[in-house]
Amino acid sequence: MPDAAKAAATIDACPVDQLYRSHHGWLQSWLYKRLGSRPDAADLAQDTFVRVLGHPAIVPELAEPRAFLATLARRVLSNFHRRRQIEQAYLEALAAQPEAVACSPEDRALVLEALVEIDRLLDGLPGPVRRAFLLSQLDGLKQAEVAARLGVSLPTAKRYIARAVQQCFFAVSRP
Repeated sequence: MPDAAKAAATIDACPVDQLYRSHHGWLQSWLYKRLGSRPDAADLAQDTFVRVLGHPAIVPELAEPRAFLATLARRVLSNFHRRRQIEQAYLEALAAQPEAVACSPEDRALVLEALVEIDRLLDGLPGPVRRAFLLSQLDGLKQAEVAARLGVSLPTAKRYIARAVQQCFFAVSRP
């Protein structure tokens, strides 16, 4: 058997490939119903299968592959919506800036990626803790100003900021 035929046979025998072939169309339709956009549904279906590739050992053991894919797709969809919200807020903030402060498209993309990463790092923290961190780091407020803005004591504001910094540190230091 030629090498190309061996490679094709190996790929065809792969459980992830079988899962993809059997359920990709269904998943894309499922996402389309939630998004109303075929291009976005196609992108998110691919993103979902990229996540599956991160855990290929699970695939042969799946009793309910569509339930598994739907769960992964919900997470991908949630991230998609969060990114859109961040992007919209950033674009609104840019529109409020004078023309002289305008960023290049490349700088905008870098800032947006940084904002999405900050959002990911702060995920799971209570709202006041996130807000304290953002007020201190993005708005440049001093801890006393953060405390006043949030209506909490100075020690509480310090604790909130320290907790968020700690969350970021541990999230970044994980392998």
